[in-house]
Amino acid sequence: MSNVNFTHFRFLPLSMRVLFTMVLLVFGIGYLMAMIQVWENHAGKDGDPMLTAKDLMIAYSGNPDGTKLETALRGSMSDMLPAEKRETIFTWLHEGANMDEFDARINPILQEHCVMCHSPDGNPHLPDFTSAAGVAKVTATDEGMTLHTLIRVSHIHLFSITFIFFIIGYIYTHAFVRPTWLKCVVIAVPFATLITDVASWYLTKVWTGFAWVVIGSGALMGISFAIMWFTSMWQMWFWKVPASITEKNGLIPCVHSEAH
Repeated sequence: MSNVNFTHFRFLPLSMRVLFTMVLLVFGIGYLMAMIQVWENHAGKDGDPMLTAKDLMIAYSGNPDGTKLETALRGSMSDMLPAEKRETIFTWLHEGANMDEFDARINPILQEHCVMCHSPDGNPHLPDFTSAAGVAKVTATDEGMTLHTLIRVSHIHLFSITFIFFIIGYIYTHAFVRPTWLKCVVIAVPFATLITDVASWYLTKVWTGFAWVVIGSGALMGISFAIMWFTSMWQMWFWKVPASITEKNGLIPCVHSEAH
């Protein structure tokens, strides 16, 4: 197409548009699941059921006023124990987590609700709650994600999200958007915010205010995803191609056939 620098969806074969549509549908569902996971992992760490900047501060930089056990029980593990038993553990922690009282007050709760997973036989990647020594490790001050964990999550995040937005961005290049610079900005923003997002995980350990950069980066990434997703789906199947585009290229949109 000599007069334009892209091929619009409606001039693509039907099979290619079906492929693009199915990819967008799966990625759309996957993105929603990712947002739910973020909520499940981080919301409530500060005691507020909503996801807040303080939740992210605690997740990455830790909580100097709390312990790893309390942070978990206020966040992702809050549904694992009845409220009154969680309060019993919180009270014990706030009183100094006296291990002399562990067997009488805390161990029965852990044995009933927790050790099926928190044991070497259950899940070796979780803290071991089968002994007082194992529990003592999570009654220390919460320092947030370790550097090892951040590095592991970072490389997975960088590779996987880049792959997703490369595909979404490629599909979106077939959309008609003017001015062209706006289209380019929408394509570029997710990659730029991915870098600031991951960098802020580390920087939040230095200054907790960077948690707001994590929130802002995630919001911009989500907005870009939504723009590319809805624009592509709309123009692929419902949008009427302007006569100027059709006339310039001397082509008929491929609505029901594989013909170009």
